[in-house]
Amino acid sequence: MNNTTFLGFDIATRGLYAAQRGLTNVNHNINNVNTPGYSRQQLIQRASRPLLMADGTGMLGTGADVTGVKRVRDEYLDTKYRSEAQYLGEWSVKHTLLEEMQTMYNEPSDSGFNKVLNDFYDTLQQLSTDPSNLSTRAAVKEKAIMVAKYFNSVAAHFEYLQNDVNNIVYAKVQEINSLAEQIAHLNKQIYYYEITGNTANDLRDQRGYLVDKLSKLVNIQAYEVVAGKLPNGEDDTRFVVTISGKALVDHVMVSELAAVQRDTKLNAEDIENLYDVVWADGNKLTLKSGELKGYIDIRDGNDELNGSPNYRGIPFYQRKMNEFVRVFARAFNEGVIDIDGDGILDKVNGHVDGYKLNSSPGDPAAGIRFFTMTDKYGNPVDSVTFAQGAGTVVDDPLTGNVNEYLDAMYSQITAGNFSVSKEIYEDPSNNIAASGSPGEVGNIENLRSILKLRHNKYMFMEGAPEDYIETVISTMGV
Repeated sequence: MNNTTFLGFDIATRGLYAAQRGLTNVNHNINNVNTPGYSRQQLIQRASRPLLMADGTGMLGTGADVTGVKRVRDEYLDTKYRSEAQYLGEWSVKHTLLEEMQTMYNEPSDSGFNKVLNDFYDTLQQLSTDPSNLSTRAAVKEKAIMVAKYFNSVAAHFEYLQNDVNNIVYAKVQEINSLAEQIAHLNKQIYYYEITGNTANDLRDQRGYLVDKLSKLVNIQAYEVVAGKLPNGEDDTRFVVTISGKALVDHVMVSELAAVQRDTKLNAEDIENLYDVVWADGNKLTLKSGELKGYIDIRDGNDELNGSPNYRGIPFYQRKMNEFVRVFARAFNEGVIDIDGDGILDKVNGHVDGYKLNSSPGDPAAGIRFFTMTDKYGNPVDSVTFAQGAGTVVDDPLTGNVNEYLDAMYSQITAGNFSVSKEIYEDPSNNIAASGSPGEVGNIENLRSILKLRHNKYMFMEGAPEDYIETVISTMGV
């Protein structure tokens, strides 16, 4: 075929058509610059079919054809982003919640642990200068109540936070299911559009955006599999999203997650009705990372105790607060403490060994426990009722534990119910047992014994009371 004017017009027309398609594509890109998940699109052009020269001297070009539009997107980077986004999701959640948990201790502040404990012991020290001063005795009671309320407040805030996180876990399960349903719906649209040989660029962008969001929530893998060939010769491509190897989305089918309320507590410190997250078909869900795992670790983590997650979450810190008030109350009340750091509990004078202000010569020790707990109605429990809570447990030297009775008694105390005893609450003027001998109003031997325990570095494995709390708070930053 010879080169003619009409061929030139035809080439020019093809060029204008390609340029027009290019401008349309540029306009589409610009208009979607702020669209979440949008990928820049690029024309695919190729030389149109050439014509054979009549004289056999070669081929004559006929211009360019637009054969399609492709997304400018790197699937490798998509995969890398999604594999790392799960860790971003998990640790962002943990970082935020741990910061919130640290603020619950109010340290350092005028209402923090160190302040309320120092105020309490300062008032006890003041009482030692004048043990018969009734106003100082009343002040001791008030400062002791502040110590108890500090732990009550911390425990209550942990419970509130655990409840909030539990609700978030439920919401995240619903969000994951919703994203899975949307992805499956897009899979169906993409599939029916592309079986004709087209490419659903914008729909693929929407799906990719949803998968990116899902990758922060839970550890997923997302990929396409070729299930065979279609009658028209195109690949029968299916899109799959898995969590730890089990399909959440299998093309247009969705296997949902379920949040099921527990029948029994995982941790003794847990609130009621926490959710377990499982597959809706009843199979166990294995979480390796993602926001959902972050929330569950914070809510349930108790250093692997009783099958809990290997993380220090709310139950762990609740347990540490419970351990503090139990050891502290036992040392203050009973004088049972490891004095010399040899790992064996010793017995010195505690509050139960002292005598009331109005005691007479020959009277027995008051037997009053300064700290006990509140009952289910929020009222302080007296020393006798508190002791009865140990039940029939008795010390058994054969087991090597000669403090089983005290262990059982003080295991009733938690940071949430920690309180001054009923005797101290109702009559601090008489029942604060400062004296070491009956009938001696000015005697402070028992109070002096109690005050000696104040800075004992063997009271806890972590050291003195301040060391214990400081260690607990510092673990949140590890």
